[in-house]
Amino acid sequence: MNKIKNIAIIAHVDHGKTTLVDAMLRQTGVFRENQQVADRIMDSNDLEREKGITIFSKNASVLYKNYRINLVDTPGHADFGGEVQRILKMVDSVLLLVDASEGPMPQTKYVLKKSLELGLHPLVVVNKIDRPNARPNEVSGEVFDLFCDLGAQESQIDFPLVFASAREGYAVKELEDEKKDLSPLFEAILTHVPDASGDRDHPFQLLVAATSYDNYVGMIGTGKIHSGVVQAGMEVVCITPSGEKTLEKITQLYTYEGLKRVSIEEARAGDIISFAGVSSVEVGNTIADREYPHPLPTIEIDEPTIAMTFLVNNSPFAGKEGRYVTSRQLWERLEKEDRGNVSIRIERTDSPDAFTVKGRGELQLAILIENMRREGYEFQVSKPEVILKEIDGIRMEPYERAVIDVADEYAGAVIEMMGTRKGEMVHMIQGSDGYTRLEYIIPSRGLIGFLNEFLTVTRGTGILNHTFHGYDEWKGEISRRSRGSLIAFEGGVSVAYAIDSFQDRGTFFIGAGVPVYEGMVVGEHNKDQDLLVNVCKTKKLTNIRAAGSDDAVKLSPPREFSLEQALEYIADDELLEVTPKSMRMRKKILDKHDRKRAEKR
Repeated sequence: MNKIKNIAIIAHVDHGKTTLVDAMLRQTGVFRENQQVADRIMDSNDLEREKGITIFSKNASVLYKNYRINLVDTPGHADFGGEVQRILKMVDSVLLLVDASEGPMPQTKYVLKKSLELGLHPLVVVNKIDRPNARPNEVSGEVFDLFCDLGAQESQIDFPLVFASAREGYAVKELEDEKKDLSPLFEAILTHVPDASGDRDHPFQLLVAATSYDNYVGMIGTGKIHSGVVQAGMEVVCITPSGEKTLEKITQLYTYEGLKRVSIEEARAGDIISFAGVSSVEVGNTIADREYPHPLPTIEIDEPTIAMTFLVNNSPFAGKEGRYVTSRQLWERLEKEDRGNVSIRIERTDSPDAFTVKGRGELQLAILIENMRREGYEFQVSKPEVILKEIDGIRMEPYERAVIDVADEYAGAVIEMMGTRKGEMVHMIQGSDGYTRLEYIIPSRGLIGFLNEFLTVTRGTGILNHTFHGYDEWKGEISRRSRGSLIAFEGGVSVAYAIDSFQDRGTFFIGAGVPVYEGMVVGEHNKDQDLLVNVCKTKKLTNIRAAGSDDAVKLSPPREFSLEQALEYIADDELLEVTPKSMRMRKKILDKHDRKRAEKR
């Protein structure tokens, strides 16, 4: 039987985790010589491929010498930090990946902090050393400083270091060494990652760290066997964090060979396995021997910081484009997400048609919304709001650590924008490549709706990264969107002639021939108040022609929004209507007279 090493690959977004896993799979013979394999093979979800980021943690395994190395690819974006936290319970060490040009970033600090708190000893890989602006020696020094800043133990600070280019498929111990393959990285894993831990003589215990669904075998749980031996067909007890126990039977056991999940009859302590047959399995549950039903310490996950309201669609276009439109269907889907996603919380509200969903950030909730619309759900969502706390009678709010890379010419404008949003600069570094790095501590509220303005001001060249910093005192009111909305005066189909007559009043989000309803947001006003516009008004037909006025109407292209941009853009009194085919911004109160009465109240 092969010895086992369990290791998670952690890093900031886009530092090369998934590319490195690809190279490790290729060089250990997981794929045939002539096999066609897509890049970033671990990003198997459609949304992951479209966005170019890892969203869900995934397992793979490679054989090297007489070891089986279980690899876990984790997300790099701060909003999916819950995915990283639950995975760290499954592994015996982490491979911390850092970009040789960018150096440690906000999420690098976050995931490293969580690893050190669990007592893990990271193996550091400085990746992308083949980049023209790489500075591997400086970056390794910055990583050392980061370990010290986070209060690492002496044994953790003395970390093994490897330099690599995941894209080119090589690693070296020293920069002058010959660049051949990833053997130095594999050797470092064998030398420095402890063998999988677990008492094989103790009764069986496993902590569920991930769940998925299979159409043939039902719910599948994944976790590391804490102790004992498990066999297919064995009766077990499923224990929830609250202490409820149910008797279950494991019908199938799986391990990983490369990327494939393969069926096995038995597994022992220290191995990472998946299993089927336990219908009530959820993340954080303990699966234990029926004769020894004792729970393991549950997974501690950071609390959500952002909340949104999900509502049943009640617009005039409700039910035209979606398959699942009722409050029962919406609640069941959110419950399913809550069971498998450890960092999401759902709550009922006073209204039977509205539910509160809490998460770690706008992107995490946007991914949930996008998945639901692709599955055929139709619903509405409110603007994201931060979750406030009261600690010792003081009103507290969440803060983010934001790192901004911006061209020198736009740095002044960005500093001014961050100032108006109550941001406090803690670091400023003048780069040698014409870019300035700004580091801020800013209320999470200040970053809601910031990205659109930021990209406009920096002409799309600025890069913003942020991660949760902690709770601190309320900073007072922050100015929101400075411009009002153009609101459809009546329902119908938009007409080029009508849109043209209002083009000098603002920017439109729709073109001609688009169905609209009263109260729908069709554009952005140039001024700070809302404006009613009749985009369905047609030209009166007469037999009189005027020179020049009957030329073809030329409309400016409508401004298009991604889902994340739309969530950031909507105002407090607006909703985003989401269907499988469309996204529409609208006022919460559609009728113009009711809206006026509500404003007066």
